[in-house]
Amino acid sequence: MSRTAAAPIRVGILDDLSDGPPSVTDIGYWLRLAVDDVVGSGRIDREVEFVHGFGRGLPSGTAAAVERAFGRLVDDEDVLLVVGPAIGDSALVVTPLVEARRVPAINWAGTEKARGAYMFHLQVGSHEDEALVLARYLADVGVRRVGVVHDRSPMGHRYVRFLRDEADILGLGLGLSASVGPLAVDAADEVARVLDAGADALVYLGLGESAPAVATAATEAGFTGPRAMNTAGLRGYRPDFAKAVDGWVYVDMHADENTTLLALRARLDLPTERAYGAAKGHDLGRLVAEGLARAPELTRAGVRAGLEQVKWLPAAEGHEGTLLGFGHHDRGALHGRYLVLRRWDGGRSVQVGQPAGVR
Repeated sequence: MSRTAAAPIRVGILDDLSDGPPSVTDIGYWLRLAVDDVVGSGRIDREVEFVHGFGRGLPSGTAAAVERAFGRLVDDEDVLLVVGPAIGDSALVVTPLVEARRVPAINWAGTEKARGAYMFHLQVGSHEDEALVLARYLADVGVRRVGVVHDRSPMGHRYVRFLRDEADILGLGLGLSASVGPLAVDAADEVARVLDAGADALVYLGLGESAPAVATAATEAGFTGPRAMNTAGLRGYRPDFAKAVDGWVYVDMHADENTTLLALRARLDLPTERAYGAAKGHDLGRLVAEGLARAPELTRAGVRAGLEQVKWLPAAEGHEGTLLGFGHHDRGALHGRYLVLRRWDGGRSVQVGQPAGVR
């Protein structure tokens, strides 16, 4: 008599970066790689299926599209876990839905506000911590007065708030700030106002779509002082973006000395330019695989409990020693020095010395 196969575990991927297939990210690859490793070890005893829900979020899409994508995954696809969204504004939209439906989710956005009893968070950047790192870096290199251009969005305003708080503590002057639309292609007027107010450093804070406009305006104005931006600089892995922001320091998620990342790159024969994507994908995949493997029962509540038991795994993101895991009332996955300062230099991402504020 044949044995009935166990029903698969279904995991949803909430893709807020595009309206439909194909996905513009490789997250599905990394989730499959990590889950297959654990299935192969026998710690997960059945197939795991990944299903996509597409809904382009703000600023180029809508909050409603993300809400519909989430609803399809939870109501129509019967998923036990949702992975995503990626953008901070989308994560803020989805968090109350996650809590209301009591379905565990792991977003990989940048805001600590996108956390809850069921909403877990792999920090791909941090609106809160990035501002601290940037302020300490600028103080370390002798900047006295910072001019800021930021996106006109919840994300942009939140970055500025935390930058201002840390600047006050450090005695770093925060001069004039100007806002631009998140999709702006011309920021000449805004950059001119900030620089004319006497800034000796320029900071951009936002999603990154408008960063080339800000960087180009600064170059055309002849500004040669320190220039820095948040994790918007990660878009520099696209050659056109890297060219526009050449010379800018930015916050990245991977460090040259991280041995977990080095081992992963050796295993998969990955070139340097794929280090950031590999670090992020590895850590997200491990959280999903370990959360499923450690779940005491294959229910949504059980997967939430499984995620809470993921602790002290070596992270591929961040400086050496960064740890990955959750806990009761702990929904931020990365612990330690997980933000890394790098600079775009002739199309290459180059690590910038010691982490800001570390002696």
